[in-house]
Amino acid sequence: MTDGELLARVFLARVIEPGDEVAGRWVREFGVEEVARRLRDGREVLPGVSGKRWGGLVARAGEAGPRRDLTVAAEAGVRFVRPGDGEWPGQLDDLGDARPLGLWVRGRPSLRMWALRSVAVVGARACTEYGAHMAATLAAGLAERGWVVVSGGAYGVDGAAHRGALGAGGATVAVLACGVDRPYPRGHTELITRIAEQGLVVGELPPGDHPTPSRFVLRNRVIAALTRGTVVVEAAYRSGSLVTARAAQRLGRHTMGVPGPATSGLSAGVHELLRGDAELVTDAEEVVEVVGDMGELAPERRGPVLPRDLLEPGARRVLDALPARRAATAAEVGRGAQTTQDEAVARLYELRSLGYVERHGDGWKLTRQAMISVRGARGPS
Repeated sequence: MTDGELLARVFLARVIEPGDEVAGRWVREFGVEEVARRLRDGREVLPGVSGKRWGGLVARAGEAGPRRDLTVAAEAGVRFVRPGDGEWPGQLDDLGDARPLGLWVRGRPSLRMWALRSVAVVGARACTEYGAHMAATLAAGLAERGWVVVSGGAYGVDGAAHRGALGAGGATVAVLACGVDRPYPRGHTELITRIAEQGLVVGELPPGDHPTPSRFVLRNRVIAALTRGTVVVEAAYRSGSLVTARAAQRLGRHTMGVPGPATSGLSAGVHELLRGDAELVTDAEEVVEVVGDMGELAPERRGPVLPRDLLEPGARRVLDALPARRAATAAEVGRGAQTTQDEAVARLYELRSLGYVERHGDGWKLTRQAMISVRGARGPS
């Protein structure tokens, strides 16, 4: 890569909005240096834009200073990573003409290496305590298993995910919709600074640039493309987190959702995802089962083992055949257990030695211990 190509990309990062597919097509067809030259000159209009829009781009180009941006970035400990660099994550190329021109990166680790084993954890800004708890717990569990947690640095679920990963001593990446030298939101300045020290802060916009609603939405495609899967913890129907999830689905990435109460509007968007192609997950082990390598399976989920579960099948059938509130003869129990009277008697004595039944004259009756066990096994009536 030449210095001219680097300066052209930094120049275009100041002039062109993130995710502009028309500009991405220009870069693909004409090359970054030719596109930059035409925008500086302003006379050779590139195809696919109106005169009004071309004029706006040329006006922006007149104010761009790529060398100045690189100097300001270097002073803030920020580097510019572009396609073709050793640190460039190849999976971003899946975005096609919407691929970033480059990424401004703050932090020491290699973005490419970290992205290879990363998961996005996103959700509502105005999340509930449940959402914050689930995001932090999931992120901590993923970090402990060697996964990098990627999120957007926002309030709510994003912040909880970053804190969960940091608290577990793990790796996390914040993808911002503004210049990485000016953390946003302001209330997360300390958190984003800590992420830059322990992990990575990444963004498409040049130093000092500010966020806008459209930039937040377009930022989400980078989160989706960068990671192997996206987990949505809480999201209403119109949540930006669903934009990330749908971008992940279009890119062929895994999409997962953490269910919430059916009555919660903040979980309605997640439940809609789960009714589609998203996977339901409740902890880090289940997330890793979805995004990890073959054989990284979550443990089988089972209820508590009750004492009666340890009985032989024949003994369990006899125990189930005893009435709950009265005594029964061995013959009656045998019929209920579909076995002979002699077999029923043998099993009843075995159950008596274990404290499940007791003799009542010519009959047999459940003990209090057995009644509790049977109720637990059968569930509430």
